[in-house]
Amino acid sequence: MKKKGILIVLSGPSGAGKGTICKALLEKSDFWLSVSATTRAPRVGEVHGKNYYFITKEEFLERIEKDDFLEYAEVYGNYYGTPKGEALKAIDEGKDVILEIDIQGALKVKEAYQGGVFIFILPPSMEELKKRIIQRGSETPESLMTRFKAAYQEINYVSKYNYAVVNDTVEDAVKKIQAIIVAEKCRVDRIKDDILDSKEGLIHEQLYD
Repeated sequence: MKKKGILIVLSGPSGAGKGTICKALLEKSDFWLSVSATTRAPRVGEVHGKNYYFITKEEFLERIEKDDFLEYAEVYGNYYGTPKGEALKAIDEGKDVILEIDIQGALKVKEAYQGGVFIFILPPSMEELKKRIIQRGSETPESLMTRFKAAYQEINYVSKYNYAVVNDTVEDAVKKIQAIIVAEKCRVDRIKDDILDSKEGLIHEQLYD
């Protein structure tokens, strides 16, 4: 039987560097990135089908009715969702799937999907977080304050996750996440069937060889 892949969920406050870490992970390892759908407008440089599936609110609501999302949430007035079929198919095919999603969505996935690995990305400090959000250049003073205040509240959700990784440098954060995934693949509850099969094989050899 083909081994299933692992679902890895990365989330954290806006500006913590989830997207940068995710991109670096994809460059270093053979992961399958789940592309989310959203109703928000593309930022400069974002590409439909690569960064997000940019769809209308009407289309998004229709897909909710069809139960097409593994999770979805409304964030800052826009909808975000993870297409269910693509992610589950990739996992069944043995691929390790990464979801880079907001905290609301991550908690919904945790309720709906058993066996996921939930990693919370933290900034080195709140001052650094504010600096990163400003450097994006996509926020008004009002929206900047909204995101910064929300970040204080979002950090309280870290206890709902399996792991916390401080994004001091992208390289170190990626190494920690890679180590987490290796450890997860060695967990007995994930590989117990393989262990039992190996044990039965050894017994068979001892009895008949």
